[in-house]
Amino acid sequence: MRILLAEDERSLSRAVIALLEKNNYSTDAVYDGEEALAYLAAENYDAVILDIMMPKMDGLTVLRKLREGGSHIPVLLLTARSEVEDKVLGLDTGANDYLTKPFATAELLARIRAMTRSQTTQTCSRLTFGNITLDQTTFELSSPGGSFRLANKEYQMIELLLRNPGQLIPTERFLEKIWGYDSDVELNVVWVYISYLRKKLSALHANIQIKATRNTGYSLEEGK
Repeated sequence: MRILLAEDERSLSRAVIALLEKNNYSTDAVYDGEEALAYLAAENYDAVILDIMMPKMDGLTVLRKLREGGSHIPVLLLTARSEVEDKVLGLDTGANDYLTKPFATAELLARIRAMTRSQTTQTCSRLTFGNITLDQTTFELSSPGGSFRLANKEYQMIELLLRNPGQLIPTERFLEKIWGYDSDVELNVVWVYISYLRKKLSALHANIQIKATRNTGYSLEEGK
């Protein structure tokens, strides 16, 4: 899952980015509202965290432009202001949730899970296909024969496959969703991580497999 963080306080931005990446989110950071809008127009994100008080364009204006443009991306607003009127304004403008600084990291993660879950209609913390289950809370990939706790990129790749079983996912889509357009990684890095996941599925005696379609992409299929 890919998240854009728009926060002009650089020390806080670095801390939030580190937290999100530790919890297996791909993240990009911007530091003003105009840059946030530009990134959201050019990139494919699953959610955005917007600080209200930003230079060039405030978070509420960014949010308003997003909604006026027809975007339904989940938005979490961050602010140092705790007045009820400010929260109401943010929610009425189209925010999915609102968090006041300073905040507990556990609460931030819980609110991100809640707002992205409502968008994907994924009401369970587990994704299952065949005899394989991915726990989105513990990041464990498991079968009746055992389990592995996945690292960031492995987790995001298998999550994307499990959300779209049987569907061909282009290699470029993995790069876009997990590494981002700005990344200078090459296409073969996707194959490397697919190889890691195949070895884990084999060790778990999975009855599903990651199928490669030459020069196109990968799909998660039943049977070996």
